[in-house]
Amino acid sequence: MFLKTNLNLKTQVIVNPESNKGRTGKRWQQIKSALKSFIKEFKYEFTEKPNHAAEISRSAIQDGSELIIGVGGDGTLNEIVNGFFIDRNIINPETALGVIPSGCGSDLSRSLNIPLNLKDALSLITSASSHSIDIGKVKYKDFSGKDQERYFLNVSDFGIGGEVVKRVNQNRMKKKATSYFRSLLSAFANFKNKKLFIKIDDQALPCDEYMIGAISNGKIFGKGMKIAPNARLDDGLFDVVLIKGMKTLEFCRNALRIYSGSHLTHPKVTLIQGKKVEVESVSETDEEVLIEGDGELLGGVPAVFEIFPRIIPVKSQL
Repeated sequence: MFLKTNLNLKTQVIVNPESNKGRTGKRWQQIKSALKSFIKEFKYEFTEKPNHAAEISRSAIQDGSELIIGVGGDGTLNEIVNGFFIDRNIINPETALGVIPSGCGSDLSRSLNIPLNLKDALSLITSASSHSIDIGKVKYKDFSGKDQERYFLNVSDFGIGGEVVKRVNQNRMKKKATSYFRSLLSAFANFKNKKLFIKIDDQALPCDEYMIGAISNGKIFGKGMKIAPNARLDDGLFDVVLIKGMKTLEFCRNALRIYSGSHLTHPKVTLIQGKKVEVESVSETDEEVLIEGDGELLGGVPAVFEIFPRIIPVKSQL
């Protein structure tokens, strides 16, 4: 257990009531009561639309907030951190991020060693020092073909990961419960490996067919999968995990290895560290290669991923 303290920073709390299948909104009074016992004074606001968390975060930092606390999952935190920037510049490098995990997966929280228990998470926020972590930025094409940019905290990937997120979103709209792993199996059944050109820093890789490429800042994605078990959030490097195409039986035999992180020894898995990753499709067809970031479907390739070292202060146990 952490020591109970009372924080005296100008604090904005951003709550996604729909996170964790609506459970966050239902337990808000409990969360609010716990916040009051740890933090002297704070403002809070609920998100009501896509990218609303970014708007609230940006406005709060411009208004002098020293601590932004996100209550939700990885997607909520992704939006919040995108609000730390205006015109590609960080608004206030001293403003820290605090996390109260309240998502279905909370993979970033696991990478940051943030307790999933509410009071332990709050005790960490109020007693721990801020550790500056790296963040990634991906430039990509949105679904209308326009160039876009997005920051990500944990993992962004191309290939089957985007297909999985697409299926998870479709099932959510239908109010149909499904796990990430079941969605992965379903996506694989209809997935065609993508022939890609990949360049990592100054190293151009031979064109090949890939199932997924995970640009990993954190260790864990996909609700518990240790895609990059040795990744560090503060080393200034991506752990780029590339998995070449597999046949059905081979995939089924090895899919669960990602949960333990033992997949890195498979001959079709490559790990390369780097600061910049460029991806382009060389397929003769117009099949899209989807990109997701922190569990949010973004668009497709061509894409460029870049890392920004130790730029966001986070209350964590790194």
